[in-house]
Amino acid sequence: MDLEQLKRIFAAIMFLLVVGTAAYVVKVRIEASIDQKEQAFNEKITLLEGQIVGLQQAVAKLSGENIETAISLRELQNRKNVIAKSQDELLTEAVAKVSPAVVSIVVAKDVPKLEVEYVNPFGDDPFFRDFNFRVPVYRQKGVERQKIGAGTGFLVTKDGYILTNRHVVADSAAVYTVLLADGKQLSGKVVFRDPKNDLAIVKIEGGPFKTVTLGNSGDLKLGQTVIAIGNALGEYNNSVSVGIISGLDRSLEANDGRTVVQLSGVLQTDAAINPGNSGGPLVNMVGEVIGVNVATVIGSSNISFSIPISTAKSLIGSIVPL
Repeated sequence: MDLEQLKRIFAAIMFLLVVGTAAYVVKVRIEASIDQKEQAFNEKITLLEGQIVGLQQAVAKLSGENIETAISLRELQNRKNVIAKSQDELLTEAVAKVSPAVVSIVVAKDVPKLEVEYVNPFGDDPFFRDFNFRVPVYRQKGVERQKIGAGTGFLVTKDGYILTNRHVVADSAAVYTVLLADGKQLSGKVVFRDPKNDLAIVKIEGGPFKTVTLGNSGDLKLGQTVIAIGNALGEYNNSVSVGIISGLDRSLEANDGRTVVQLSGVLQTDAAINPGNSGGPLVNMVGEVIGVNVATVIGSSNISFSIPISTAKSLIGSIVPL
């Protein structure tokens, strides 16, 4: 191999070395540039994630500040809505909301069926046999079922639990029929009686039934407008009377003709609560039940009483899933 060939080979090798070195340098620079861009991109992603977390925390703080504030805002809106409506609108809406869940409770019992016979008071004494003297005597000829009373109640659960007064369903030998607002008649079974607070629970089968909304009687104020709904005089279903809260935390002695009950902590109202209204709801202007009508002062000018619904809820909560 001559010198000229060696030079050419050497030149080719040098060319390859230069090209390879240049390619390597370009590759390193490209990789470095990619690494820099990737690092910058990751930094931006990290910054964005931090901003998103901060934004989420801010939103959570604003939207879920606390339940009490949310309730206060809703209550404020409710008050604005109430102010915007007329008295008549509030009354009719409240009654329409509660009435479908108010029921009449008819009390019936098997009583002796009597007939009159005229007999000789001296029996078979032959001396008086021809005097033709007779006196009327009542004799029992079987029994017949008769209505002996009526009251009111209201549905507190969709599966048929009804809250009423104990004195409405006090007779364990009686038969109870529940008349719904839509005209249906169902048999009622007394599942709870509380003689101390004059409350009771009646169960009917079927459903789902319309129910009332139970309010908070602890927030009541003197002069607040209330509505009494019930089976007035045992004859007029879903009769409505309007009045105010005229007294709080009253004590009284209630007498239904059979038993005497000492009641305390009850509400006083001038809404008419007639015989038959017992066990019916006392309702506020937004259609919430705040009392169970229990008694009226006979001969008075609209002095009636209602058991606070908070008392009723605390007593029956273990029996009925409110």
